[in-house]
Amino acid sequence: MPTAVKPHRRRRGEACCLRLAIHMSVMDTFGDEFNKYRSPLVSRYASKEMAYNFSDRKKFTTWRKLWIYLAKAEKALGLPVTEAQVAEMESHAEDIDFAMAAEEESKLRHDVMAHVHTFAHCCPTAAPIIHLGATSCYVGDNTDLIMLRDGFDILLPKLARVIDRLSNFAEKYAGLPTLGFTHYQPAQLTTVGKRACLWLQDLAMDMRNLQRAREDLRFRGVKGTTGTQASFLQLFQGDHDKVEDLDRMVTEMAGFKKAYMVTGQTYSRKVDIDCLSHLASMGATIHKICTDIRLLANLKEIEEPFEKEQIGSSAMPYKRNPMRCERCCSLARHLIALLADPLQTASVQWLERTLDDSANRRISLPESFLTADIILSTLQNITEGLVVYPKVIERHILHELPFMATENIIMAMVKAGGNRQDCHEKIRVLSQQAATVVKHEGGDNDLLARVQADPYFAPILGHLDNILDPKTFIGRAPQQVARFLSEEVRPLLEPYKAEIDVKIELEL
Repeated sequence: MPTAVKPHRRRRGEACCLRLAIHMSVMDTFGDEFNKYRSPLVSRYASKEMAYNFSDRKKFTTWRKLWIYLAKAEKALGLPVTEAQVAEMESHAEDIDFAMAAEEESKLRHDVMAHVHTFAHCCPTAAPIIHLGATSCYVGDNTDLIMLRDGFDILLPKLARVIDRLSNFAEKYAGLPTLGFTHYQPAQLTTVGKRACLWLQDLAMDMRNLQRAREDLRFRGVKGTTGTQASFLQLFQGDHDKVEDLDRMVTEMAGFKKAYMVTGQTYSRKVDIDCLSHLASMGATIHKICTDIRLLANLKEIEEPFEKEQIGSSAMPYKRNPMRCERCCSLARHLIALLADPLQTASVQWLERTLDDSANRRISLPESFLTADIILSTLQNITEGLVVYPKVIERHILHELPFMATENIIMAMVKAGGNRQDCHEKIRVLSQQAATVVKHEGGDNDLLARVQADPYFAPILGHLDNILDPKTFIGRAPQQVARFLSEEVRPLLEPYKAEIDVKIELEL
């Protein structure tokens, strides 16, 4: 007799089968998604608009648009291109058969021709004139330039929002005294708002640099295989004016004011250096800002936002780690490191071009913009929720202020008729005694108590509170903040007023 299966074993077996069925269903739904490496820049961090900007969909629809621009211009200038051919191309500008393109590329080992064939397949009437006179870099390089331009257009409003939020913070705390630090040792006082203006000054430089890089971008245009436009000159039977008109018309259709007057097969890879160097420079700025916030968080003076249910440590439940700032620093280092790619690529381009730039640029250009996008979004989140603890700041000031006030005490004694040298010696001795208490005994700084107990300082004891008011130690910091924000920062934000109040959805 066969052994009966016990009910609990049957249920356990059924549960295993159910889990397997669910697993297979998930695998059917997601395919190989979880069996392949996915860049965290896209899967975890980047905004939808920047991820789309460097997507295959954007890239290859742009290729088709460029072929349409070329056909339209060639038709307008008298080449045998018909309205029906252009209309057919326009009707299939976005319905790309990616599977067919991949199959074609596997056979041809040429991405541009694979997409020429794929486009021609759905545009049989237009097939003879697609890519007429052009080289691969007509679509490849011009698309890269469009993506760089559009990438800057995504980044600039985000940078403006960060500057706006930090400007509001600087204005709010323009007069709040805080310890300054040099060599990460307590120094003369500044204000919380003035320190934020140091960050803002660097961000304002980044804004101007990105604006300039964006405005300097030109179109590669219609230049042919080695940049001489020979194929187009042949198409137009030696008519130089029509070749120049073709270049100008396609450039304008692509949304550029100018094209590079001379190119090799590619536009100069120095252009990539120019773009990525300013992104890397912004990365250095953001790394410095977020490092400062991390240092101040350790002092419990300022903290980044911290959600109600956020966990700082799996082992230490009391911790409030500055994870946003740490993310910015981590990714900023990657952004800075990426600059080495275009520097090396530009330096090794032989004569009119070599193809050893291609694979590198497929990675370095998108990753630079994706990384910059992520750290700007994260920094916006940080600057919208910075928390300041004035009482902690005040306690730190009072701990150090007695030493900092010694010069003011000496000046007050001299005004009261004292001898500067005698007073200096008195202060020196009392300061060393107080320092011994702090450093060797772990006590509080009792310099003021020693000054108050010494009869020598009786003439100024009634003025000691005024002498020690932290606001008398911050110089012109509040006035500097007001003028800097008014004259340099606010005008910089004017072009982005319509987008300044946009909130971001940050994936943490």
